[in-house]
This record gives sequence, structure tokens and C-alpha cells, in this order.
Amino acid sequence: MGLLARLAPHLPYVRRYARALTGDQATGDNYVRVALEALAAGERVLEAHMTPRVALYHVFHAIWCSSGAQLEDAEPAQLGGGSDDPARRLLAIAPRSRQAFLLTALEGFTPSEAAQILETDVDEVERLIASAQAEIDQELATDVLIIEDEPVIAADIEALVKELGHTVVDVAATHDEAVDAVARKRPGLVLADIQLADGSSGIDAVRDILKRYDVPVIFITAFPERLLTGERPEPTFLITKPFQPETVKAAIGQALFFHPARAREVA
Repeated sequence: MGLLARLAPHLPYVRRYARALTGDQATGDNYVRVALEALAAGERVLEAHMTPRVALYHVFHAIWCSSGAQLEDAEPAQLGGGSDDPARRLLAIAPRSRQAFLLTALEGFTPSEAAQILETDVDEVERLIASAQAEIDQELATDVLIIEDEPVIAADIEALVKELGHTVVDVAATHDEAVDAVARKRPGLVLADIQLADGSSGIDAVRDILKRYDVPVIFITAFPERLLTGERPEPTFLITKPFQPETVKAAIGQALFFHPARAREVA
């Protein structure tokens, strides 16, 4: 089996992870592209004792650690020039802790697998995760709009959001309900399904909301392939149903931390 065939099932997810890590689709995709080029050229290899997925993330991190700063310096236009740019803020505040947190909470790796990827031990991974969580918890609470047509799932998401100290301002089951909810109160975060009860689209609802307000969005969907196509701008934060509570919590913290408007508020 060829290299691309072995890695193909994992590429959408390492791209998702790279976007979450950097806070930007173009920047994240750039790191993934360089990692794949290094593999194709024989400059990096997939470690035989690792699973293909773990090995791919391991190579990505080798690229991130060895050439990440140079890539950003070489392409400042993609990263923006301000100190409040999410990618620059990431590099300034313990990126290794963010890596461990994202690998386990968002990507579903075990602490042991994350330790392989980061070339460290499990105790260090757990320390890094705790450090990242402490930083995320320092962020101010916000108002959250949930766009979800399944009552049980909506209730689960609402409970998670409240547990993190946020306020749920509305739960919308359709495109029109979502748009009306935003007209009544601007949210600081949107959690959205993409297929809604009346046949309307959560993607369209989010698009209409973003025309009015610049807010972070997390998609929670059973159909991630509809968004991870590489053919158009993709969401930085995407969770697949059925989801784990810790995954949702991690994505909420990262979305609030990385969003440019949020960064300007707390910078």
C-alpha cells in the first residue's frame, strides 16, 4: 500500500488538529503540507512501532517543532501582523501544553499515544494537560447559542456549557430560530449541528450569523465529511457525533482562546 493510501483516512483529522492548534485553516494546512512533503521526499519516515495515525501526528509535530517558527517568519501575511493574532499568541503561551491538551481531548489519543507523538512520557503529558486546562479556565465566561434539533443532544450540550461557567442564551432547532435568537441577543460562541429538523442547514444559519457578528463557531455533527472537503473555507473547530464530553469542553476552550476578536478583548 502506498504512503498516501495509508495516510488518506487520517488526513482530514490531522488537518483539523493543525487548524485547532494554530487557530487558522491556511496556517494549519501549511504545516500539514510541509509534513507530507517531508515524508514524500524521505526526509521524515513513519515510525514502524507506531500506528499510522500516531506516526502521522508524530511527523507533524517534528515539523512543527523544527520549522514552525521559520514557516511563520517566512509567511507573515498568512498569520497577520498583530500581537493579538491567535497563532502568534499560541507560540507565546506554552504551545506544548496546548498540543497535549488537543491531542487527548480533541483528537481522542490516549495519554500514552500523546506521549509517543510528543516524544515524552505519560506523566509529562498529564502535567501539560493540567497546565493547559488551567489557562483555558482563566478565560471569561460568555453567552452561548446552541443550534441543535435533537432535544436530548441539545440538553447534553447545554449541561456541558453551563458546567464550564457559560450562559446558554437560546437553543435553536431551525435556521430561522437561530437567526431570530441572534437578533435578540448576540452570542459570544455558537455550537451548531449542520442538519436541522425542518430540513434547513446549520451551515446556512452560521453563515447568516457571521454576516452580522464575528463570533467563534464549533460544529457538532454526524456528517463531518460535509465540512472537511478542502474545497472551501472549513471550520477550525469540528466535533463528530457521538461526542465525548471532554471533547466538547476542549473545543469550547480552544475556540474562545483562539478566536481573533476574543484575543483582542483579552490582549
